[in-house]
Amino acid sequence: MRQSELFTKARREDPTDEVAKNAKLLIRAGFIHKEMAGVYSYLPLGLRVVRKLENLIRRAMIALPAQEVLLPALQPKEPWLATGRWDKMTDLYKLRDESGREFALGPTHEEVVTPLVKNFLSSYQDLPFAVFQFQTKFRMEPRVKSGLLRGREFLMKDSYSFHRDAADLKRFYEGVINAYRTIFKTLGLGSNTYLTLAAGGTFAEFSHEFQTLTAAGEDIIRICAACHLAVNDGIKNKQPVCPSCGRELSGPQTAIETANIFELGINFSRVFNLTYRDEAGTDRLALMGCYGFGVSRLLGALVEIMSDDRGLVWPAAAAPFTVHLLSLGPANGRAAGAARELYERLQKIGLEALWDERAVSAGEKLAEADLIGIPYRVVVSDRTLADNKVELTERRAGGEKRLITADELCAFLG
Repeated sequence: MRQSELFTKARREDPTDEVAKNAKLLIRAGFIHKEMAGVYSYLPLGLRVVRKLENLIRRAMIALPAQEVLLPALQPKEPWLATGRWDKMTDLYKLRDESGREFALGPTHEEVVTPLVKNFLSSYQDLPFAVFQFQTKFRMEPRVKSGLLRGREFLMKDSYSFHRDAADLKRFYEGVINAYRTIFKTLGLGSNTYLTLAAGGTFAEFSHEFQTLTAAGEDIIRICAACHLAVNDGIKNKQPVCPSCGRELSGPQTAIETANIFELGINFSRVFNLTYRDEAGTDRLALMGCYGFGVSRLLGALVEIMSDDRGLVWPAAAAPFTVHLLSLGPANGRAAGAARELYERLQKIGLEALWDERAVSAGEKLAEADLIGIPYRVVVSDRTLADNKVELTERRAGGEKRLITADELCAFLG
């Protein structure tokens, strides 16, 4: 993509109405636009990152296996009344139409997916299976000062599994834990993201969260150095030792919850009479699990953790483009022609490139490249072309800078 074709523009100054680093940088770099407190539009660069994250998570879900669906954000009141959460959830957005009928803007989808599955589940032979979706969620948050880390409208992957017995549910549950760990590792967050024991709320005594260490987080966790399990300080019965190995937990650290998983058991299947017929012909309630992954939260966490004083620093798996190509000098000069040839060549070998061919100063181009944070920056100028080479710089901290030929560049990136 040519950078001149982007309708968005980078800003030189931080927005004055934002506190969180993730919101400041993403707005400055032209990835998102704030519509109101806790609600953001995703611009072309930001949406490319969202799609990368979704596809990474999607591949992991399909491999479990789970099947993708898309459930409605606008939900009827009746199933929420049936579960009792219409009145119990204080952050539920409620709507009323002209006929007086009431609806909820979904913060989660147990009230939709459970009666939906009831239409298709009959025999033990239908189990197990799981579904997942990427959906916009809504929560009436009283505090929305953390940018994408806490919003009133946010993007989430939620999935739901259905099982005959506890052993099968546990097997799938462990599979999701391993899948989530792989996702965090791929994004470069594996070393500072911990499986965390947390309160189970209305579903169970305990649940699990994935907590990513960052000073911008709102949760306090304590970590076991021996087995790498963490415990959320929000648990009612606070444990001074690791529940897995019995060793002492570390001092408190701040983290952001980026994913969570619950064993729902029969809490929802009992309400909606979600049953299957076993081998003996007896009707039994299906067991359920649910598994959330905050896509927009993950995006915000990446910015909080991986950015530096120059701007964003994207891991390759989430970057909007692989290469940021900069041509320095006049639009009709030698560097511009060489950059055009290289841009076309990169496209032919399947590399995603953003080409900054705008008629602006070299300093502005270099500063915006740092701000946007694409993993590899390639500069073509009269100086580099004197040796028939281009300048390759890795955006990550300590990334090397070197002069290489176009052939060497394509071999390295391809």
